[in-house]
Amino acid sequence: MLFMQIKSLDHLVLTVQDMQRTCDFYQRVLGMEVVTFGGDFLQDGKAERCALQFGNQKINLHQQGQEFESKAQHPTLGSADLCFVTDVPLAQVIEHLQTCGVMIEAGIVPRTGAMGAIASLYIRDPDGNSLEISNYGVL
Repeated sequence: MLFMQIKSLDHLVLTVQDMQRTCDFYQRVLGMEVVTFGGDFLQDGKAERCALQFGNQKINLHQQGQEFESKAQHPTLGSADLCFVTDVPLAQVIEHLQTCGVMIEAGIVPRTGAMGAIASLYIRDPDGNSLEISNYGVL
């Protein structure tokens, strides 16, 4: 019997309403790098794809109604609930978010992450996805 064990998460996909607005938000607010890369051709001949790179991971973006195959069975705006880890103290994260005009929905609250106890705060991206920003260190 073959035994498979997943090693890590490489990327995930978000369906977005406005590609530029999403890229601006994730770059300006969360410091992610916007990258483009080739992909499967769509019916209109476009081959360029867009992603948000951070650390060793990325978030591929699909424009609503123009999703690339293979895709989720029901691609839906605002259905993601993502947790991002930062080494920046959350008090500084709050200051940055306020400077960016981003509303904090909840936090700082204790949570449990993949590697143990974390402190978290919650915001939403332009499509309504829930974004948890967490820190394993001190607040």
